[in-house]
Amino acid sequence: MAKIKIDDALYQKVKTLSEKAGYGSADEFVAHMLEREINYAGEDETPNDQEVLDRLRGLGYIS
Repeated sequence: MAKIKIDDALYQKVKTLSEKAGYGSADEFVAHMLEREINYAGEDETPNDQEVLDRLRGLGYIS
């Protein structure tokens, strides 16, 4: 299993969001988010600015 380093502040956000969303662990949450984004990136359409903003809001990065 590979490990990825992220800063502590980001990890705390991930941990908080994963608990709120009902994931079993922060690792499970991150794996799901990465799979979702990788699948989305494989699509032919490039998201427009509003779609990107909506995703960032959904992930809690902006309000």
